[in-house]
Amino acid sequence: MSKIYEALLRAELERAAGAGEPVAEKRVIPTLQQNDAYQSVASVDILRENSQYFDDNFAPLPSVPVEHEIPSLASLTPRFTEIKEMPWHPSPVQLKALEDRGSVVEQFRSLRSRIQGFRKTAPLKTILISSGHPQEGKSFVSANLAISFARHKSDKVLLIDGDMRRSSLHRLLGCPSEPGLTEYLSGTASPFEIMQRAQPNADGTPLPKGLASLTLIPGGADAGNASELSGSAKFAELLQIVSPMFDWIVIDSSPVNLVLDGVNLARSADGVLLVVRGGVTKLETAQRAMSELKGAKMLGVVLNAVDGADDPENGYYGYDAVDA
Repeated sequence: MSKIYEALLRAELERAAGAGEPVAEKRVIPTLQQNDAYQSVASVDILRENSQYFDDNFAPLPSVPVEHEIPSLASLTPRFTEIKEMPWHPSPVQLKALEDRGSVVEQFRSLRSRIQGFRKTAPLKTILISSGHPQEGKSFVSANLAISFARHKSDKVLLIDGDMRRSSLHRLLGCPSEPGLTEYLSGTASPFEIMQRAQPNADGTPLPKGLASLTLIPGGADAGNASELSGSAKFAELLQIVSPMFDWIVIDSSPVNLVLDGVNLARSADGVLLVVRGGVTKLETAQRAMSELKGAKMLGVVLNAVDGADDPENGYYGYDAVDA
C-alpha cells in the first residue's frame, strides 16, 4: 500500500509543480472501493486543523468499511439440517452398536460412559482413534463408538474418515466415499460439500437409532500425499468450523506406526484412543504406537477381539471385528 501511495503522491506533486500550483496544500489519497482495489484517486485539500486524521508524515490512516469485516467461523458453519442426505446401507455385521441389546452394545455403552466421564475434568469433544498396525479394529471401534454416542440422547455426532490412504468407513455405512477429507484438504471442496448423512427411508419408517444423528466425512479419493495433507493447518480449521454443530467428533486415522498421518491429525484432537487386537498386537507394537502419540492426550487403550468376550466375567472391550 505504501509504495502505491508514494508513487501516486510523487506523480501528483510533479504535476502540481509543473502547473505552478502550491504543492503544500494538496495531497493524493487512494480510496478503497468495494472490490478491495484502488479504483480511483482523489485530490483533496489538507487542512491543518484536520491533522488528527493523518499520521506524523501526513499519510492517511487506514480505515476498513463495516461491510468488509471478515466473517467469523461461526457464520460459515452450515446448519445440521442443511447437510446433504445420501442413501446409506449400513453393514449390520460390522455395526453392532445399531442393535438395541447385546454384549457388544453394552461394551460400547461402557466405553462411551468412560469417555463422557473425562468431560468432568477437561474439555473433550474431538476423539481420534488409531492403532499401531492395520487390521487391529480401529475403524470398527470408530464407527461403533460414534453410533453409540449418537444413540445417547440423540447427540449429534460427526464421524471423520482420516485414513486417506485406505478409507473404509464408507463401506461400513454403505455410502459414497467422495467428496471427502482429501478433497477438502486439497482445496477442491468446502466443509459443507464433504459432509453427508443418511437419507430417510422411502417407506417412511424411521432410520435405525443412531443413524439419524450421525454425519460422515468420508476419506475421499486415495491420497498419495496424505502425510502432507494431514499436516496442513486446514484440518484444524475444518474442526473449528464444524465443531459448533456437533456434540462429539470421532476421527478414524491411519496406523501410527506406519505413516505420520494419524500423528499429524492427533495434534488437533482433544484426546486419543489406541486400539490393540487381542492375540495379534505385540507389546512392542503397542509401545511404539504410544510413543508415536506421546504429544497427544491419551485417553486409554481399547482391547479388541478378546476370546470369550461375550462372557461378562471377562470384562470390557472384547470386540470381534477388524478393519474392512
